[in-house]
Amino acid sequence: MRQRTDKENAISRRSRTVLLDARPNAPALMLAARRERGAMLLLFAPAFVLLAALVLLPVGWLFYLSFVEGANYSLAHYERMLTYSSYATILWVTLKISIIVSVICVLVGYPVAYLLAQLPRAVAVLSLSLVIVPFWTSILVRTYAWLVLLGANGPISPLLNQLGILSDPLGLLYNQVGTTIGMTHIMLPFFILPLYAVLRSFDWSLMQAASSLGAPPISAFLRVFLPLSLPGVWAGAVLVFIQALGFYITPALLGGGKVTFVSMKIASNVQEYFDWGAASAFGVVLLLSALLILAIASRFIGLERALGVSR
Repeated sequence: MRQRTDKENAISRRSRTVLLDARPNAPALMLAARRERGAMLLLFAPAFVLLAALVLLPVGWLFYLSFVEGANYSLAHYERMLTYSSYATILWVTLKISIIVSVICVLVGYPVAYLLAQLPRAVAVLSLSLVIVPFWTSILVRTYAWLVLLGANGPISPLLNQLGILSDPLGLLYNQVGTTIGMTHIMLPFFILPLYAVLRSFDWSLMQAASSLGAPPISAFLRVFLPLSLPGVWAGAVLVFIQALGFYITPALLGGGKVTFVSMKIASNVQEYFDWGAASAFGVVLLLSALLILAIASRFIGLERALGVSR
């Protein structure tokens, strides 16, 4: 016991000696660390410049144009939004349909991703390819396909009419219902793919451990699996919602002029009235609305989960 204590004291003395010898080198180590950070910043500088050129400058120019009326600074574009109720209606329709599409994608896409995550890898890859196939087709082509399917001569509307669910042969077309169906079909893969990536890396032994401790399958799913899968759910839902806000082709065709999105109004202000200020103001309001909804979500569920970032 005495010999062991002497060895430990000797090791401790050598460690203190090494630390004392390293103290004079501390400034050199700090200088090397600063140089390394500077080199890393130089490596990332082109990416920062590209980001500023493609994102920050256009957004800044958008804000600038929204406060310009003629040659003077003015709030006329924003005052017009408060004066005319049509602007508030367009913004509300855009937000409402985007939220509905996001909710439907969560309800439909979660069981699909859950099933894909439990399949053998070869079968899961084959099944996942069926989810990715729509990406190989243009959004315009898919939207025209829904025009045929939901039309009066399509297979869906006559069947619902015979069942007494619909009274109008075009009850699913040129309204918010048809627009929601088309947007959900287009946006569903954007929810399934990030959620599948999260569920595929899930440790399924946790479910077995919960079952071995006496938890019923439903309780194990709600208390173990569901909380751990929420980062993927939020990532997919936020991705779907943000992209749905900017939809143009699908609401323009399936809405038949009766459903107006913010993107359609922005295009109308630019193409028909050449009013870049009004279009920029509407774009700013849409951007701030999306950020506000994201802030509200982060207030209740945390910013990491709202952005789909797991700790």
